[in-house]
Amino acid sequence: MLSQKMAELGTNRSVIRELFEYGKKRKAEIGEDKVFDFSIGNPSVPAPDCVKETAIDLLEHEDDLLLHGYTSAQGDAGLRKNIAEYLNGQHGLHLTEDNLYITVGAAASLTITIKALTEEGDEFISFAPYFPEYRVFVENAGAVFVPVNSDPADFQIDLEALEKAMNTHTKGIILNSPNNPSGVVITEDCIKAVCALLEKKQQEYGHPIFLIADEPYRELVYGDVKVPYLMNYYDNTIVCYSYSKSLSLPGERIGYIAVSDKAAEWKQIYAAVCGAGRSLGYVCAPSLFQQVVARCMGKTSDVSIYKKNRDLLYNALTEYGYRCIKPDGAFYLFVEALEKDANAFSEKAKEFELLIVPADSFGTPGFVRISYCVSTEQIEKSLPAFKALAEAYR
Repeated sequence: MLSQKMAELGTNRSVIRELFEYGKKRKAEIGEDKVFDFSIGNPSVPAPDCVKETAIDLLEHEDDLLLHGYTSAQGDAGLRKNIAEYLNGQHGLHLTEDNLYITVGAAASLTITIKALTEEGDEFISFAPYFPEYRVFVENAGAVFVPVNSDPADFQIDLEALEKAMNTHTKGIILNSPNNPSGVVITEDCIKAVCALLEKKQQEYGHPIFLIADEPYRELVYGDVKVPYLMNYYDNTIVCYSYSKSLSLPGERIGYIAVSDKAAEWKQIYAAVCGAGRSLGYVCAPSLFQQVVARCMGKTSDVSIYKKNRDLLYNALTEYGYRCIKPDGAFYLFVEALEKDANAFSEKAKEFELLIVPADSFGTPGFVRISYCVSTEQIEKSLPAFKALAEAYR
């Protein structure tokens, strides 16, 4: 009568969403200021002024058909050209609008890309900890999801484990840096080693292996940390991007796919991206915000607020005895649970009104994710609760 797999996905929400919904219920019961919700990666820093100013200007002065009508299926040509020129200027590339496909956020970018590449029997590798929906996207495309553990000391990529996981069915590697949930930025040396291994395996297997860069957090880095742009290290690269985090626009759902012009038969890859977008119904991303991001190219929200939150939370929790992976990017703190069962630890945290996400579904049992994209005031108020939680295990 219906797809049991889809019914299962619709019935069983992700642990992140379950906690988020629990938090809303709990806030209604005892007051919003008494619940410390660190469950979801919803940017708390306002969008830069250019977003509101541009939206108002467009609504007051542009033709309604441009703002509310259909664009080309793959996105407005002007926006695609703007993105190509911006990426070329930033990274020394030679892209055109015909390398870009505008999407409804990074989830659509990934879903379309995986669908475009998948043939029967294909496998896609990603590195734990990974965003849980990767498995959903890969399996829905008819491929096999293959998780590979990272180095537990620093969560950089374990090259030996990666090579052991690869075989003739490997079609792609999904690499997320800065990483959700750990906030780790994969180093340039590590990227070079991964790319060298992929080149070697392409020759050995006699077919392309694609590097899929999931980059919604690219601009959210602290200090002088460098996030390598993967097209400059490996030809068969496809970048999946979203403005949700950089411009604090998660609800507007605008992102893109960029296919490297150095990829093998890149025009065919781009055609497959367009075909996958068509088959999935992911065409004509929201027109108004295509125009907004076209005029806000290169702008970001105030990342310094996230850095302040990171430093405050990291310093306090390490002082209380927690083992934390210090994040160089994104807005997540990855913390080792104070007992082996991270789900039980997350439940224990609820007794102190702390909502933190157990990382089993991220492929890393024994850890929890804390989203610090909240107000600094919430973090300050939550610190006694984190201290009391630690003391409960002593």
